[in-house]
Amino acid sequence: MQTILGANGTIGSVLARELVNYTNKIRLVSRYPRKVNESDELFPADLSNPAVVDDAVKDSEVVYLVVGFDYKLKVWEEKWPKLMKATIDACIKYKARLVFFDNVYMYDINAIPHMTEESPVNPPSRKGEVRKKIAQMIMEEVKAGKLLALIARSADFYGPDNNKSFVNEMVYKNLLKGKAANWFIDADKKHSFTYTPDAAKATALLGNTNDAFNTIWHLPTDKNPLTGREFIELFSREMKTANKLFVMPLWLVKIVGLFVPDLKEMPEMMYQYDRDYFFDSSKFEQRFNFKTTTYQEGVRNTVQQ
Repeated sequence: MQTILGANGTIGSVLARELVNYTNKIRLVSRYPRKVNESDELFPADLSNPAVVDDAVKDSEVVYLVVGFDYKLKVWEEKWPKLMKATIDACIKYKARLVFFDNVYMYDINAIPHMTEESPVNPPSRKGEVRKKIAQMIMEEVKAGKLLALIARSADFYGPDNNKSFVNEMVYKNLLKGKAANWFIDADKKHSFTYTPDAAKATALLGNTNDAFNTIWHLPTDKNPLTGREFIELFSREMKTANKLFVMPLWLVKIVGLFVPDLKEMPEMMYQYDRDYFFDSSKFEQRFNFKTTTYQEGVRNTVQQ
C-alpha cells in the first residue's frame, strides 16, 4: 500500500496518477478524497487528529506527505509541527517509508540565486522557520536510525490544473481575462519554476527507489530559468494575447494585502523576487537520467489544459 496524505491537493492528484506505474494499491487521504484511478482506496480523514493519521498510515509501505495548508503563518505554525509529528510517529510504528514534499523557504537568503541540496539552512522568514523545523524533525529521526525518509523539494510551481500557483493565478488567469499579468518587485530577475507533472513523476520515482531514501532531493526543474518578463511573454505568445505586465512593488503588495488575504502573507517572502532565484536539480537529473520539461513545453501544456 502506498498512501498519499493530502490527496486532493495540487501535487496529490497528479502523484496518484503516477503511482499506478508502481502499484495498484493506492490510498488517498484527505477530508473529501476523490478517486483518480479506479483501484484507489478512499480514506476520508481530518489529519489534524493524530489518531486519524495513525489509522491512515497503517499497512502502508510508503507514505507521501503532500498536504498544502492555507497559506497563513498562524495556520502553519499551529498545524505543521503537529501533523509532522503524527506522521513520523505513525511511519515509525508501522515501518513505513516517508516521502515529504517540501519547498525552499528554509534556505539562506544568499543561497536563492543558486540553490542546491547543500545550500545553508538559515530561513529569512517565519514561514521558513516552520519549514526548517519540520524538515529537522524528519532528519533527526533518520539520523537516529528510527525512520526511512526522504525530502523532495520543489521550487515555486506551475502547470495544468494548478489553482494555487502564483503563475497560474496572477499571470495565466489575468491574461485570460484580458488583464495585465502581475509580477512582484522586479520582472527582470530570473526565477525557476517546477512543472507539477514533472514534480509528481519524480516524487513517485523517488518513493519507489530504495537507495533514494535518507537524503534530500531537488525535484527536476528546467535549468534555463526565465525572467519574469520572459515568462509572461511566453504565456502571451502561447495564448495569442496582448503582452501586458504590471510589476507590484513591495509597498503596493503591503497595501493590497490589507484587502486581499493571500497577499497579506507575501511581504516576508518578497526576497525571492528582488534577486535571481535559481533552483538546481542536477543531482536528481544525473541520478535518474530524467528529461525535464522545458518552460516552452510546460507553458504550452498549461495553456492547452
